[in-house]
Amino acid sequence: MRIKQKPEDFSVKESYRFDEVASGKHRVYLMDKQKLSTFDAVNRIRDAFGLKPGAISYCGLKDKQGRTEQIIAVDGADVDMQEPDLRLKFLGRTDKPLSARNITSNRFSVTVRALTHDSLAPLNLAAAEVNRLGVVNYFDSQRFGAIKHGQGFIAKDLIRGDFEAALHNYFARPSDLDRTEDAKVKGFWRDNWGKWDARVPFEGAKKYHRILRSLREHPGDWLRAFLQIDSDYRAMILFEYQSFLWNEGVRRYLQLMLPREAMFPMRYQAGTLLHYRDATPDVLHILREKTFPLVGPDSTFEDPKVAEAMTWVLGKEKLKLPDLRIKGAERMLYFKEEQRPLVMFPHKLVVGRTQHDDVNRGDIKVNVAFTLPPGAYATLVIKRLFHFEYTEDSKEDIRTSQRPRLVTTEREEERVQEARSAARASEGPSRHRTLADRAAPRTTRPASSERPARPATSRRDDRAATPGKDARPPSRIGRPARAPREALPDLDEVKAAPPPAPEAEIPLGFRAKQKQRKQVKAEGRAEKAEKQRLAAAKSAKKQKRK
Repeated sequence: MRIKQKPEDFSVKESYRFDEVASGKHRVYLMDKQKLSTFDAVNRIRDAFGLKPGAISYCGLKDKQGRTEQIIAVDGADVDMQEPDLRLKFLGRTDKPLSARNITSNRFSVTVRALTHDSLAPLNLAAAEVNRLGVVNYFDSQRFGAIKHGQGFIAKDLIRGDFEAALHNYFARPSDLDRTEDAKVKGFWRDNWGKWDARVPFEGAKKYHRILRSLREHPGDWLRAFLQIDSDYRAMILFEYQSFLWNEGVRRYLQLMLPREAMFPMRYQAGTLLHYRDATPDVLHILREKTFPLVGPDSTFEDPKVAEAMTWVLGKEKLKLPDLRIKGAERMLYFKEEQRPLVMFPHKLVVGRTQHDDVNRGDIKVNVAFTLPPGAYATLVIKRLFHFEYTEDSKEDIRTSQRPRLVTTEREEERVQEARSAARASEGPSRHRTLADRAAPRTTRPASSERPARPATSRRDDRAATPGKDARPPSRIGRPARAPREALPDLDEVKAAPPPAPEAEIPLGFRAKQKQRKQVKAEGRAEKAEKQRLAAAKSAKKQKRK
């Protein structure tokens, strides 16, 4: 199964409410975005209209890989944007910034592709289980983007008090999966860490100008520089690790409540999750009504099993609850304690009719629609419905399946570079000066009084006295003639250079395999058509002879 192969395959529409005030200073807009995270969309609007940080409020974060609709509020400014991937529609005014209280639910429409007819029977059974049991309300892989891109949990660096490491992981550790200009900026600062006056040759560096200005004015004050990050993103950094602790705590809690045979594992970006297939009526009632805490330094637990689960998780992380208080920045960086429902129930779950998959030839697709409360992840519902064939993509899978052309281009560039290096090595020092030769001082031109006297002979005599055709006449300014250049190496010798060592083949991704399969089918059809044409021509000849 595959999801999000097209932007329209994943659609989210936010159900909202706000108190409309005609004289309010906050302008409310419906934001329709595509292939953009909420942070990216808000930053684009803010940069386009010169708004200060924090001028745009919203109810929650929406998925980047898809098409989403949500409301935003702009403080004290009228804006308008009508771009292919980002559109705004004015809704009214209000006197307060938006928050999570302004959202009531989210309606999802997800197209699941690359299915077979054998998937339909397990799908119907899984849909019945979801309607009866619900889905464990985990935080899904989208929450853990820093893990996906190799930055790790930056909050761990903050807890240890290593603010330099936290700052370095934030804007000086590029991702192997990111080919945007932001990755180039991070790579630049990785290579020039500490050289804050260095000029960044990329436009994307504007995103970090406040951090760099702080480091130039106060070098070594890593905490001050880290606090220049937008407050929303700082909160997200802490919430990411807090979400991981919640997932691990719930997983341990389910192990304490349910037998092993009633559960099954499912991989995700930060580890493994546990889902249950069945439970006794008493346990089901407890799970439906249960909330589980997002812990903070002052958290307390009334349920002994919740306390046991969280103690186990914190022990595995080598932490205690007081360690979650970040010393030196208690007011700016803190873990906020909240209660989150343990189980979510998708409402109005509809599994549509199967259709031919227009992306993956020979397969079928199906549309799944449902409504979730705020903060719940639609991808978890999809994974639970299709758990019998879902697998989490690894970093290599993402790289090869989503960017096959990029991988091919990189491999070609590496081969060309190796071929050039081999050719230069075979040419020897005749054409390319060594570093020592370049560093050697050039011979200075002697002064006119020190130059040797030129013999009183005519130019014709000089030429006559010069043996051979290749000898060159003396220079008119009295300098000795240059020695003839050495002959360049023969082209056959360059071509005879040993070929570069073969590279390890990168496994084909999903799209590359599909493309290869289509090509094989096309070749088969062409071959079959050619055979039919030849047979028809042969038959026509026989008929003509008769």
